[in-house]
Amino acid sequence: MKLSFLSLASGSSGNCYYLGTPEYGILIDAGIGIRTIKKVLKDHDLDFNKIVAVLVTHDHADHIKTVGYLGEKIGIPIYSTEGVHRGIQKSRYVEECITTSKRIIEKEVPFMIRDFQITAFEVPHDSTDSVGYFIEYGAHRFTFATDVGHITDTVGRYICQANHLILEANYDEEMLRFGSYPPFLKERVASSTGHLSNREAAEFIATHYTPDLKDIWLCHLSRDNNHPELAYKTLDIRFFEEGIRVGKDVNLTPLKRTTPSDLYEFE
Repeated sequence: MKLSFLSLASGSSGNCYYLGTPEYGILIDAGIGIRTIKKVLKDHDLDFNKIVAVLVTHDHADHIKTVGYLGEKIGIPIYSTEGVHRGIQKSRYVEECITTSKRIIEKEVPFMIRDFQITAFEVPHDSTDSVGYFIEYGAHRFTFATDVGHITDTVGRYICQANHLILEANYDEEMLRFGSYPPFLKERVASSTGHLSNREAAEFIATHYTPDLKDIWLCHLSRDNNHPELAYKTLDIRFFEEGIRVGKDVNLTPLKRTTPSDLYEFE
């Protein structure tokens, strides 16, 4: 069946991604309002009522704002690790306590949601717990890795398996260094449990690229320390140095922070 991918929002104001078939879909994170989720899906001819699960990466507010409502008011199962669920329960940003909709998963133990085989994997970030997701459907392999302090061996292993990669490119190092953030926040962003820079994303993918990788979407771009054009250019230049041609060998798209992406469809 046809497979569809959509970014509803990707940034510090809120994160939410859709992956689905004509029969059902899942959300990865739900850090934007329920009305926005419904409107964006409707605008792209996607049926909100066919959402069968929400996968949560970690418990920061911009990823979990609506998970309580989706789980307890609508009855959609909310999947994540015990640690992430513990963080959600303590969060002041989630009004509904997740009980009946709570689904516990373990890192690197594959599980099924309909035809999707899903594996959560450890991601270094300064949250209660944090995971990325590797989702297999037929010949398609999606890797979601957002809020990545640095690329560990584990994160790298799942990046290298992807046909379709959603990877953080949060900040430009020069913009962060000379920007308006206070020193403690600059240190937090650039730390090994903070966020991934354009340069770090570019360097890893350029040196680990294989022709199996078809699509890259850069996610969670900073409002203050990055620009979509700059993120794109950083990867494009580094790829060119390795003989990788953006637009021919691989597609590269920086995702918008507060507005939806195009709808991407795959056979």
